[in-house]
Order: sequence, then C-alpha cells, then structure tokens
Amino acid sequence: MRIRRLFFWAFLLGLLLCVTGLGSDPKKVRHVYDGDTICLENGWKVRYIGIDTPEIDPETHEGEYLAHKARAFNKDLLEGGSIRLERDIIGKDRYGRALAYIFLKDGRMMNALMVEKGLAHVMTHPPNTKYRARLLNCQRRAMQRGVGIWRRLPKNQGTHYTGNQNSYRFHTNNCRFGKQISKSNRVEFNSLHEAFWAGYSPCNVCRPAADLKE
Repeated sequence: MRIRRLFFWAFLLGLLLCVTGLGSDPKKVRHVYDGDTICLENGWKVRYIGIDTPEIDPETHEGEYLAHKARAFNKDLLEGGSIRLERDIIGKDRYGRALAYIFLKDGRMMNALMVEKGLAHVMTHPPNTKYRARLLNCQRRAMQRGVGIWRRLPKNQGTHYTGNQNSYRFHTNNCRFGKQISKSNRVEFNSLHEAFWAGYSPCNVCRPAADLKE
C-alpha cells in the first residue's frame, strides 16, 4: 500500500513538471514577449518571478518608458538559447503562465539582471519570496546609480503613500485599497523613493508611480 502511494505521488510530481515545462533540465527559448515574459520551445509561457518590467501594448506595440529597451535586453540574452528555470511555492499565475526564476548558462539570473540594469522593479507576490532579498539588493544598487527607470525617480518628493506589509504594494492616499489596509499591516512612506527602497511595488489601480512610466 505504501509503495503504491509513493508511486502515485511520484507520478503526480512527474506530471506536474511535464505540464509546467519546468523540469531541471535546460529549456530552449523560442520567443521573448517583453522584459519579463518568454515562450519556451515546448509552447509554454513563462513569467519571471519577483519583478515587473515596463509594459508593451500587444495591439499598438506602444510601450511605457524603457519597455522596448527591456524587451531588447531580454531578447539579446535569451531568444534561441538555453536556460534553466527554478520554481518557487506557486507554479502558475492567474493567466496560466508558469512562474520561474530564469538562469543563463553562466549562472546569472535574468530576474536579477533586469533589476540591476534598471529595466524592472521588484514586485513580490507572496509566498514566492525565495529570492526577494537578492532582487531588492539589486534594485537598491540600481536606485543608487540612478540607472534605467530610476532616472525619473525623485528622492524627496514629499508625497504620502500607504503600504501593505502583506501584499508589498503601496497606494495613494485616496486609493480604496489603501484605505482598507488594517493598522497592523499598514506602513507609511513619504516618497516614491522610500516605497521602492523598501521593496514595495505600486498599486495597479491608483497607479502612484504612473509618472515614471510615461
């Protein structure tokens, strides 16, 4: 009975790896969509864990600030090449894309490279926090150098923002989601610089950092 159970769980694990396309063996990249999303040779889409790059409109192909540069950097290093993927706790997002940390043949992590170059900011989705500290260190170095998206970031803005310690998101004062944060999870920031330095990412509804993307 015990052997049968072990065989069953081993079968499920193998099936999961096949379904997600994220076994430990190298994978070939067929196409790069943007700075944080790629397509493997087996057809599966993969979204980078822990970061967010400027968006490119799929219909008009117009992009936010440095969106096309982020895509080009990602494409130059990955498209047509082999990579290694590493999972975290949650393996897929709500769009069905596989979630992973992307490693080049030389061991460098693309998630971290994008942040280091100032072509992405840290965006944490708990419980996928395995490399959060590493990515945040990369972001702080990029902010100190003022590279990429951080060229537009004011240090002493004097505007108040509210962060949520559970979601790692920050909001404007009039955001309905910011107002719903409990006192125990609430953290206050006096500038965009403070919020990003702490590793929080902007709310997609109130868009407190919209000026940095235009």
